Amino acid sequence: MSGSSGRAYVKTYQTENGLFVAACDEEVLGLRLEDKSRGVSFYVDPPFFNGGLVDLREAIELLKKAAMANIVGNRIVESAVREGLVLEDSVLVVGGVKIAMFITLQY
Repeated sequence: MSGSSGRAYVKTYQTENGLFVAACDEEVLGLRLEDKSRGVSFYVDPPFFNGGLVDLREAIELLKKAAMANIVGNRIVESAVREGLVLEDSVLVVGGVKIAMFITLQY
């Protein structure tokens, strides 16, 4: 499967600081990701991420418009890295699943 195929759940939120996007690969919605050795637990909460299921390319286009984002899942995070939205060094891996967040600062 190529990095640009697949689907993602995406939910958008309008905030006073701009568009916030929560996006995750479809297969991770509802999972609790854990790394007990580091004491890390991350729940991919359906009410937070599920604003609808979209093509991965559409999800990336929404992320490009975001001022802030939470991104969970290997495909969508790798796509965000390729698009320059997230630095590879900032990606956290929990339970074999990639997690990234970004904030765009306006000056």
